[in-house]
Amino acid sequence: MGGASGNGGTARESAGDRIWNKAFISIFIANGALAMGQQMVNVLIALYADSLGASTTLVGFAVSAFAYTALALKIVSAPAIDAFSRKKILVVALLAVAASYFVFSLSSNIVVVILARLLQGSAMAFTFTCCLAMATDTLPRSRVNSGIGYFSLAQAACMAIGPMVGLTLADALGYNAAFGIAGIIMLGAVGCALMVKEPPHKRRPFKITPNSVFAFEAAVPALIAGLLVIAFCNVNSFLALYAAERGVDNIGLFFTVNALLMLLSRPLTGRLADKYGLVKVVLPAMVSFACSFLVISQADALWMFLVAAALSAFGYGAAGPLLQACCMECVPPERRGAAGSAYFIGIDAGNIIGPVLAGSVAEVTGYQPMWLILLVFIAAAFALTVAFRKKIARIESDFARAGADGAEGEADADGAAGKGGDAGKGGVA
Repeated sequence: MGGASGNGGTARESAGDRIWNKAFISIFIANGALAMGQQMVNVLIALYADSLGASTTLVGFAVSAFAYTALALKIVSAPAIDAFSRKKILVVALLAVAASYFVFSLSSNIVVVILARLLQGSAMAFTFTCCLAMATDTLPRSRVNSGIGYFSLAQAACMAIGPMVGLTLADALGYNAAFGIAGIIMLGAVGCALMVKEPPHKRRPFKITPNSVFAFEAAVPALIAGLLVIAFCNVNSFLALYAAERGVDNIGLFFTVNALLMLLSRPLTGRLADKYGLVKVVLPAMVSFACSFLVISQADALWMFLVAAALSAFGYGAAGPLLQACCMECVPPERRGAAGSAYFIGIDAGNIIGPVLAGSVAEVTGYQPMWLILLVFIAAAFALTVAFRKKIARIESDFARAGADGAEGEADADGAAGKGGDAGKGGVA
């Protein structure tokens, strides 16, 4: 009986250490479908708005409209995610995203498109933050870095194929059908979310306060992530224009290579961070990211841009998920909504600041010096990580210790229950 008990304990421990459990797989697929729909729709919105005869100003507003409601509703989303059922919130938000895509598919004027885009943004305020919190809820504490690395693979894969799928469908079937297919994909995401067995966690009262909207404990990793995004977002904004200026064709291969290599870098760096700590992995990743900008600034041939894509995949592509995981480790489970909100507020701020700042610099200096000037933000992120390396290490050790204490408490409870059962048997005998 002792051997059986020991085997049962080993089986339970190995199951507890498993990343790819049923709940994680379901939320992974739901998050992947969400990212696929977003990538498909984002690449089509400007083209569709233009085809409806919208002015350049209205086209720009249609593209960016979802960001305003997404950022504004962070005030509500984080407290709600920590106060109510995360599964139910995610299902409702995914249904709202699906509804916005179906409205796109039925629309025939720019006003309806903009209204649907605002609805999409309102739902997006909840979706990715909720997915991140739920994914973290399902992961063993000892493997959070690895788990979030795997979790982010869906977004990396969708970055590689989503825009191409959207454009191909629009060319073959038309814009309205392409939006409709994106809506059907979102209904698939709803189905996956419904399959998640939500693990129990403490819930906080719904209250809108600065601390319920933004987990200040996660401010350092969120700020570091925001600084990196100020640099990274300009790859999407200006790389194609810069490559054309340099006479380089087929620059789309940069994004394909970058996304595909992220499928390798993220699981690898996640495992390394679980073993050696975040700082020892993130600092080399930032160096690799900086080198990618150095290469871009000198690139005059496609192969040089592809080298930069590889360096970026092992740079920002590796650092982003680790900083995301660090934000989750800063707080107890009942505040993961606020921690996710802190991370995404940092990302949103970087996406707002980066293109405006870089565009202003490029107007004065041109694109080539712009890439070198953006190194300042990567250097600032590096310096901040070094300055707070002890705090980050303490966050990781406290998170691991809390997990060990929780496991020990469960083991003590199981032992007490076992003794009680033995005593009961003795009494009957």
